[in-house]
Amino acid sequence: QVHLVESGGGLVQPGDSLRLSCAISGSTGLVYTMGWFRQAPGKEREYVAAIHWGVGNQYYADSVKGRFTISRDRAENTVWLQMNRLKFEDTAIYYCAAAKTFTIREESYEFWGQGTQVTVSS
Repeated sequence: QVHLVESGGGLVQPGDSLRLSCAISGSTGLVYTMGWFRQAPGKEREYVAAIHWGVGNQYYADSVKGRFTISRDRAENTVWLQMNRLKFEDTAIYYCAAAKTFTIREESYEFWGQGTQVTVSS
């Protein structure tokens, strides 16, 4: 079992930056890919970014490419999502998730955190 706890959400203004953290514990040896997903009010959850736990290759949804950066520290068992130039439409609950294979498909992620709220408002 892999346990995930997100932190770092909050209320920010458009154009601001925010960094989300995801602390990983438990059977970390099962982790192959870490992903960030988000769910906006009234919408389905969507993929944001993913990182290969071993080699660190990063992948992004088009909507965040160039603004968000996913990174990880294997020694600290932590994944971050640095979000820059935030927009109103980035408002959502952000979830980190772990998969035992390489994937960006939501349904392939077996372990999920509880989510952290990010609100972009003026």
